[in-house]
Amino acid sequence: MNAERIAALLSDVAAGRVSVSEAMEHLAQLPFVAGAEVIADTHRHLRTGEAEAVFCAGKTPAQAATAFAALAEGGEGPILATRAEAAHRSAIAQTVPGVVLHEVARMAVLPGTRREDSHVCVVCAGTSDLPVAEEAAVTAEALGMTVTRLRDVGVAGLHRLLAHLPLLRRVDCVVAVAGMEGALPSVLAGLVTCPVIAVPTSIGYGAAFGGLAPLLAMLNSCAPGVAVVNIDNGFGAAVVSGRLARRLQFRLAER
Repeated sequence: MNAERIAALLSDVAAGRVSVSEAMEHLAQLPFVAGAEVIADTHRHLRTGEAEAVFCAGKTPAQAATAFAALAEGGEGPILATRAEAAHRSAIAQTVPGVVLHEVARMAVLPGTRREDSHVCVVCAGTSDLPVAEEAAVTAEALGMTVTRLRDVGVAGLHRLLAHLPLLRRVDCVVAVAGMEGALPSVLAGLVTCPVIAVPTSIGYGAAFGGLAPLLAMLNSCAPGVAVVNIDNGFGAAVVSGRLARRLQFRLAER
């Protein structure tokens, strides 16, 4: 079930080819594609604005490819697979034509056509945080946003970040990705007027506790305007930024 199929159904109702009761019955059946091991939610794009993503961790390559193909067939793009290792990406690419593979982000993407009038900056504290930062950047681009990447600009060398301040003050949203002590989002939120979405990563020495220390630091930010997602959740941060952009456009269109 996607927007085109809904439009066709409504056109059939308007033309008298389908009765109102038949259309209501059709719309009442929330569609999904059920297989032996995977049930793909092909209705999610209509409910939330984004198609269901395939989380590949814990899935076999065959399971990931089956789920991705079901979403590509029955839903509306873009279709994303996250935490996709090389075997997952290979299986998906062999099953669904037109898929773009992203090695660093560990993603497979079937592009869509939607464009959002929004500019997001993904700021990465260190090179070790790049996989999570790229997951955020690739997801935001797939959702139709303009994305600028700033890499290796952590607070241990604050001058590296401040050199980009004019850009940071022009964008609509900042996604700040950092491990270790997780100070980057607080610094950014004290410099910019837009929302800062903080992504703690599991990068750091023992006392970082696999990302728990930066997560708590970001939750305790002294700078207002910081929202925090789960450890290593670049995908979730990008979806939040996309929904903010979409809601703003909707409000502006109402005026």
